[in-house]
Amino acid sequence: MAAPLKTAISSASGSSGFVPRAVFEVSPSITRSYFLGHHAGALASMRKVLSNISLILECRDSRVPLTSTNPLLETALAGRDRIIVYTKADLCASASATRWLEKQKQLLASFHSSRGGISLPNSAEGGGAAEGYGRTEVVFTDERNPRSIQKLITAIKERAVAADSLTGLRALVVGMPNAGKSTLLNALRRVGMQLPKAARTGAQPGITRKLGTPVRVIPEDSAAGLDAGVFVVDTPGVFVPYVGDVEAMLKLSLVGCVKDGLVPAETVADYLLFLLNQRDPGMYAELCAPTNDVREFLDAVAVRTGKLMKGGVPSQEQAADWVVQQWRKGNLGRFGLDEVSEESLRAWAAKALAGAEQPLSLSQAKKREKEARKARQAAKRQMAEAA
Repeated sequence: MAAPLKTAISSASGSSGFVPRAVFEVSPSITRSYFLGHHAGALASMRKVLSNISLILECRDSRVPLTSTNPLLETALAGRDRIIVYTKADLCASASATRWLEKQKQLLASFHSSRGGISLPNSAEGGGAAEGYGRTEVVFTDERNPRSIQKLITAIKERAVAADSLTGLRALVVGMPNAGKSTLLNALRRVGMQLPKAARTGAQPGITRKLGTPVRVIPEDSAAGLDAGVFVVDTPGVFVPYVGDVEAMLKLSLVGCVKDGLVPAETVADYLLFLLNQRDPGMYAELCAPTNDVREFLDAVAVRTGKLMKGGVPSQEQAADWVVQQWRKGNLGRFGLDEVSEESLRAWAAKALAGAEQPLSLSQAKKREKEARKARQAAKRQMAEAA
């Protein structure tokens, strides 16, 4: 049975009278777990080195600023100062949407400021001033924009000077898979030290498999009170054990937080088509006429881009992969997937306070779904008997 994911306000689009789908439907049985063995190992390793760490750089994808939150990291890294780095900021909005982007930044900065830092278990409730809370700051970065990286370096320097360590400040860069952690480390080293990259990067998640060695990203500056500089340790991306919301899994698949193919490429491309139609079908006008039919869309893309099999048959899988990759690069529209507003942030905070965002294990999730299925079946029987 298909599950409705997102209802949007739809209206006729363009002179053709094209009407986008109001609801995206997908099977609730799609894979919703990507928690691998080295993810658990990375968490254990982070806990072991935490006593030597003064600062957490938590990377979140700007296109999914809420969905890319990982409660596991909040628990494992409790009590440390944190800078939340929203990476790939150039991909969450068009270059002309500067006013909108600034509003998003203000909302998220205010949201995190009001919630305080990473809380210690059983610590006092309240804001950032409560005992056991680290300070949280928010920075948006585009690794191709040195000015945005320099803003982050300035924020890190302030923390390093305050820490006043003779051996230099140590920071962990953490986040979901493919959130831009290694890319950020390389950008910090390039701008801060004028040195080449030190960490391997790639388009797929899972390039970094274990904690790296400390990499100096900011040099010593005794005049500014910065002894020995700043060192950053790269870490593997850590996924949540189970994603309860189907649409959240689609979002994470679309931005590349899970390995391609885990969720079928055609399904991810169909979700992208739905989102494009909600915004402006003209974004793919060079590939296909406006359509809600993903098969028609992918066939047109395959013909247009030469993704053909023997006999000239369009390869929908190759076309789907190409379309998704183009969107990830910003060549097929630049927009975020999470709604960021005062209302949505209040709702998100309420869920976190109620414990709704605490990660479930796969077995816990299966048990919960089984119980819910039994409850639905019992309700149907009661309705049938009443009739």
